[in-house]
Amino acid sequence: MTDRPPTGTGESGESGETFETGETFETGGTFEIDESRPSIARVYDAVLGGDTNFAVDRAIAAESLRIVPEIGDVGRYNRAVLGRGVRYLARSGIRQFLDLGSGLPTARNTHQVARAAAPDSRVVYVDNDPIVLAHGRELLAEDDRSTVVLADLRDPRSVLDHPQVRRLIDFDLPVGLLLLGVIHHLNDEEDPAGLVRTFLDAVPRGSWLFLTHFCASGPEAAGLERALLTDLGTGRFRTLEEITAYFDGLELVEPGVTYLPLWRPVTPVEPPLTVGQSLMAGGLARKV
Repeated sequence: MTDRPPTGTGESGESGETFETGETFETGGTFEIDESRPSIARVYDAVLGGDTNFAVDRAIAAESLRIVPEIGDVGRYNRAVLGRGVRYLARSGIRQFLDLGSGLPTARNTHQVARAAAPDSRVVYVDNDPIVLAHGRELLAEDDRSTVVLADLRDPRSVLDHPQVRRLIDFDLPVGLLLLGVIHHLNDEEDPAGLVRTFLDAVPRGSWLFLTHFCASGPEAAGLERALLTDLGTGRFRTLEEITAYFDGLELVEPGVTYLPLWRPVTPVEPPLTVGQSLMAGGLARKV
């Protein structure tokens, strides 16, 4: 993990840092960050107490904290379940992972968790935020079995046909598709279920879908959804039934789709769940 965006040439950051675009851009050139516009990845970073964010991101994080004081814990539940799920996949024989909407790197990223269980694992991170690219390129600079690409999962072909994705992911072999905390940033009119299906159609039988999502679990969830849709423009909270529908046609592993702390916990979780513990749900399923 890096503490600050790397210095280079191209993109201006909060304190004058600049970032190189790198070969993952189709046309090269430079780009600039609009500090007045929030970023999903940077808001998430602010929620977790990171420093790769701007004032506009911190304002949304603060409002989220006001509505759900446990919001920082929610982010940590999502990171913890990533570890449990990726370990499960690696121990089930998966050796290649496509992490869609990966966000900024933090402790115990996908490639680190996977390689602890299976050292030959290959990982591609995909995000549409240039700061994620900058951080990822520094983190993975000497790693020839992992990479990060700048692409938008709303355009599946831009992901699936990307040369760096094709270099590391063999679509004739099973793939672990990770959509952790990202599908809830697609509004209904963007057909999130259709996008999930497109990615599933691109991978063979024996592949897995690992997905987590904001859950419409009560009034606090409804209040946070209103705030995110107003300030960030995204953040749809869906019911457990709606989240489960993303796994239609797949073979869910136990315990199915459930609140994140209850998904194969390392230690027992005592009821009742808090607001934060029920704010996200997810599951893991195999394509058969």
